[in-house]
Amino acid sequence: MVAPELPPSLAAWREAPRVRCLNAAAVAQNGRYVLCWLQQALRARDNPVIDAAVRLGNALGRPVLVYHGVREDYPHASDRLHHFILGASRDLASGCRARGLAFACHVDRVERREKGLVHRLGHDAAAIVLEDQPTFVARWQANRVAARAAVAVLAVNAACVVPPALIGADVRGRSAFLRRHEPERDAWLDSVEEAPDVRRHDGPLPFVPDEIAEMDLDALVGGSAIDHSLPASAAHPPGRGAAEERLARLLSAVLPGYSSTRNDATRGDGASGLSPYLHFGVIGPREVMARVAGAAAGAPHKRKFADELLGWREWFHHQARQLNAPERYDRVAGWARATLAEHAADPRPDLASLRQLLRGETGDETWDACQRQFMAEGWMHNNLRMYWCKRLIALTPSPEAAWATACYLNDRLSLDGRDPSTYGNIAAMFAGAPSDHERSVYGRVATRGDGSTRRRDGGDVWLARAASRPVPAVSVPATVPVDPYLTGEVTI
Repeated sequence: MVAPELPPSLAAWREAPRVRCLNAAAVAQNGRYVLCWLQQALRARDNPVIDAAVRLGNALGRPVLVYHGVREDYPHASDRLHHFILGASRDLASGCRARGLAFACHVDRVERREKGLVHRLGHDAAAIVLEDQPTFVARWQANRVAARAAVAVLAVNAACVVPPALIGADVRGRSAFLRRHEPERDAWLDSVEEAPDVRRHDGPLPFVPDEIAEMDLDALVGGSAIDHSLPASAAHPPGRGAAEERLARLLSAVLPGYSSTRNDATRGDGASGLSPYLHFGVIGPREVMARVAGAAAGAPHKRKFADELLGWREWFHHQARQLNAPERYDRVAGWARATLAEHAADPRPDLASLRQLLRGETGDETWDACQRQFMAEGWMHNNLRMYWCKRLIALTPSPEAAWATACYLNDRLSLDGRDPSTYGNIAAMFAGAPSDHERSVYGRVATRGDGSTRRRDGGDVWLARAASRPVPAVSVPATVPVDPYLTGEVTI
């Protein structure tokens, strides 16, 4: 089947490699507006999704309507996630209006139930422009909308510096990925904002939007039928201002020693803390890299940071795009699944219940320290994540249970869960380079000790303190829940 062609205005756009058609429908010339539906790229500036919508709207002589909706029934909906998302939406509303764009928001709650808003808004649209995200609900919902829409649905990548189309689907290993990715980076670091030349849309809509910029976020969260046992993260407050503070801290405190401190979880200056803001698109990688390029840090530190943000993060995005379900166990390398299966019946003396795992009460001080950082902050240092994930294989009854538990804990607790990078990291911990030694439970999958943290100056003290920090008394399900978006049980 031949892929539909892009509208001429987008085909001629410098950023055209970011755009792909999700259906074969045409642009409706008589549509009242171009609908720009955002799920995760929650920023008004340096946002290729909005820029594509503006460019198309200018070509059609139609305004752009930016829509963001927050439902109650997405998997793992909680005070923590809701608060972060709504804070981003509030700043998105202000930013869109500053750009001269109409913005409509709906927050689903008991007194304000609305169904099918994307479809209802799409009925009057010339086209629907949405973001091209390969994981969690964004992919599922985008495909669902494209299948039902009577107008063109265009997906735009806003998460990566290098447009994924330039890499190609034939790349398998990271080395081959980098050989294509690295030469393209400099050419895609600059962004040019598309300015609307059509008056802001002020016509009627099929619902009454929430004035999110004027609403009390705590009241909104409290009035939603979500998991109230998992509180918002004080360590990672929502919004553009918090993202900018972390970017400034990266440049002044983290980047100058990054290549030597990034693996030290005991230090406060070893990580940027930007991953939650990148996951929800509050800030984009181009902006981060532009600021890093102008920073007064040494070249080795800048290179290492670029390797993490571009070399690893965009590699994981590439992997996710090639998989039907990046969050499923069958993505793990075949040899690793085979060796883990051969040892599935091995004794597991350290088995822990879901309650013990969730609350960080397994008796493994290092693992509990890792888990309690997740619980308390909604984020975990990357070096800790590796020990945390490897150890889960021995703490759960089977490799499949370990995978499901890792994804569940990550997706429920972490502000950067449900992401190509976190799924990619989990998959890497279940495989990686095969070990030369056959071990109980793990087979040839390499294990990982805690020496990289414990051997640091004060490492023992840091781990003991982290393993005993207070955590919220979250609700504990009987079993690891099944994601309803993967089974098609939820409609939008």
